[in-house]
Amino acid sequence: MKNILYSLMILMLFSCKGQNEKYQRLQGNALGTTFHITYKDKLHRNLDNEIDSLIHKVNRSLSTYLPKSDISRINAGDGTIVVDEMFKEVFEKSKRIYQETDGIFDPTIGVLVNAWGFGPGKEINDISKKTVDSLLQLVGFDKVNIENGRVIKEREGIYLDFNADAKGYAVDVIGRFFEQDGIQDYMIELGGEIRARGKNDKGKNWKIAIEKPNFDGSRSFQAFLELQDESIATSGNYRKYKIDNKTGKKYAHTMDPKTGYPAKSNLLSASVIANLDCADVDGYATALMAMGLDRSVKFLKAHPELKSFLIYIDKKGEVKTYITDNLTLIN
Repeated sequence: MKNILYSLMILMLFSCKGQNEKYQRLQGNALGTTFHITYKDKLHRNLDNEIDSLIHKVNRSLSTYLPKSDISRINAGDGTIVVDEMFKEVFEKSKRIYQETDGIFDPTIGVLVNAWGFGPGKEINDISKKTVDSLLQLVGFDKVNIENGRVIKEREGIYLDFNADAKGYAVDVIGRFFEQDGIQDYMIELGGEIRARGKNDKGKNWKIAIEKPNFDGSRSFQAFLELQDESIATSGNYRKYKIDNKTGKKYAHTMDPKTGYPAKSNLLSASVIANLDCADVDGYATALMAMGLDRSVKFLKAHPELKSFLIYIDKKGEVKTYITDNLTLIN
């Protein structure tokens, strides 16, 4: 699907010109993606090293792309690993979203992600229904628990993959570090997932753009909104897909844990905004993509704490949008 700190760059960050000198900016590459951080620090500290260290800790705990990370060793069958607090928190958040979405959000789909060629593991060529049915025996987050700090699997071969919410979690880790250090006005964007607190250098809420699903590779904006002590994450299918060389069929990277196949969703992208951790909205956005429009709308109506902007293709093949009543867009 995506590595721990990589996703479709659905969200484009707006920066202000003539920036107040009290606000500092950091940007660069980290763990396969880009980051942009703006923050106000009265002490004018350069926090590059501290931020790099935090990202390294998240990666060391949760990256399926690092062979010696905790999660990779657990996936390889090492039962001696005592997981850290980062792993535990992401595990518990994922378990809650798994239950709320009736299993649509499922971190054990790693075997399917790899089999279909979207993960770090070996792809299975000419994948058959028999193979998919066999892999489904290893899917189900209710088959995994943490006991005395160790991950206990119901079946050997279960493969954990927290890439759907761990990227947002990395954003949260940096945000919490800022807040503990007395930094209250900041915006953190990493690989398209954003956590914003306080105000920007103009004394206003942080302004964010949601990108149009352009299929030609160009970029333009679909909508604009403001974040007021909120997080936003977007998941999309229109850029990351595979094409079967024999049939020409396009497979999106979002997996359906119920069928074992790429999700048949009419959604092109799902953005979720809430006064929650970025890891939470990251997980919800992924779940909505697998649900499709109708189930997503039903789910969002049952969860008024979530705001959402959905882009989908209707029965006529036209691109449409769905906006929850609690989301206000700006010009």
